[in-house]
Amino acid sequence: MDGRTDRRTDRQTAIYDHISMWAYKNYRPVSNLSFLSKTLERVIASQIINHVCDNNLMEQLQSAYRRFHSTETALVRVHNDINLSLDNRDCVLLVLLDLSAAFDTVDHDILFHRLESEFGISGNALKLLESYIKGRSQCVVVNGMSSAPRTLTSGVPQGSVLGPILFSLYTKPLGNIVRKHGLSFHLYADDTQLYISFKPSQSYFSYSKLNMQNCISDIKMWMSNNFFKLNDDNTEYLIIGSNTNLNKLSDTPVQVGQNYITPSKSARNIGVIFDCQMSMESHINSICKTGYFNLRNISKIKKYISTDAMKTLINSLVTSRIDHSNSLLYGTPAKHLDKLQKLQNSAARLISGSSYRDHISPVLYELHWLPIVFRIEYKISLLTYKCLNNLIPSYLSDLIYLYKPSRQLRSSEDRYLLVEKKANLVSFGNKAFSVASPKLWNKLPYIIRSSESLPVFKSQLKTFLFKKAFLTSP
Repeated sequence: MDGRTDRRTDRQTAIYDHISMWAYKNYRPVSNLSFLSKTLERVIASQIINHVCDNNLMEQLQSAYRRFHSTETALVRVHNDINLSLDNRDCVLLVLLDLSAAFDTVDHDILFHRLESEFGISGNALKLLESYIKGRSQCVVVNGMSSAPRTLTSGVPQGSVLGPILFSLYTKPLGNIVRKHGLSFHLYADDTQLYISFKPSQSYFSYSKLNMQNCISDIKMWMSNNFFKLNDDNTEYLIIGSNTNLNKLSDTPVQVGQNYITPSKSARNIGVIFDCQMSMESHINSICKTGYFNLRNISKIKKYISTDAMKTLINSLVTSRIDHSNSLLYGTPAKHLDKLQKLQNSAARLISGSSYRDHISPVLYELHWLPIVFRIEYKISLLTYKCLNNLIPSYLSDLIYLYKPSRQLRSSEDRYLLVEKKANLVSFGNKAFSVASPKLWNKLPYIIRSSESLPVFKSQLKTFLFKKAFLTSP
């Protein structure tokens, strides 16, 4: 009995030590700012953003903390580029970099020098930002006991409005480093995606890998000079291609500093799981696993909450996950999308109290829920409308083009059409936004394509797809 107690105690001690180490490693100082402070920050942030955008000073492929930009727009561009490369029968080397505590290590002197030299912020405007950043202090409060305040000599305040914007300006040189090596990339705050396509042969792969390693080496050097640290533990890389092409390559590691990173079968990329064949199966499986877990928990408290409260919970915990970046799922095989449809059906049955033997279409119709396939079409059409009305980043709007006929159109309904692109491989090319977007857009009625405002477009589009989905429904 005593031996078992000792072993259990040792095991508990090891667990507690592990938790403590994790907690210390993941401390994040968050600024405690008043409402008035954030209001003033918004005014200043608006002027900075207008200045850098009007003068085209912002890194175009940085999608964090910018109007009309999001993780989904960033992922759509990367997803499009990769699928077009696969459609050309190439392979893609994708490396996902991550910084350690990046917001906390921004050097103040380098920041102010960069704001003045690269962004033209000087005089009283620069002094205002200096007074905002400098002179801050922080302390730790545990159980009502506070440590002595410590003056901060680096970092931008997290939990603020200006902090993330200043961080994005601070890291702008990263884009120029990557371009020098001829790689494609996309930035989202401190997450960096590097990718390069190559012909499916070992020699081309070795050359691309060497180019990638040289680029990462230069990035690490820049980070060292700017007081950043690359988090090697969270760095991942994928070799993406068809089964046939991947069999021609050896899974050799990529060197990141002194470490060697072996290729993964899948990796989480700002909230979405990419796999080595871009099938999105791992991502869908992850959604379903989390979704069913939440549905089981909601079902346990069903009798204690109202129907409206249950709808709110399911929309927050299940439907939102289904819809997150679902524009990447266009062209995904039906056997994978069926998993998401079954998850949505389970959520609908939980709300309605219907049996699994009952047909699901009347239940979805009553809830006014679009089925999964039509939700994907809705998202892509919505992104297309935003592209045509300057409500989305230019790196997406540049992927589609309005059709310009050589002579006068016979009917006004032929206006607002897009140039359709033909894919080489259905399994890859049709998934790309630049291919899927014109195809779906041109099938919409003219009255929807010519909507004068975004709310009107959303309403008409959902009505159109709803009728299409439930044509035979009551």
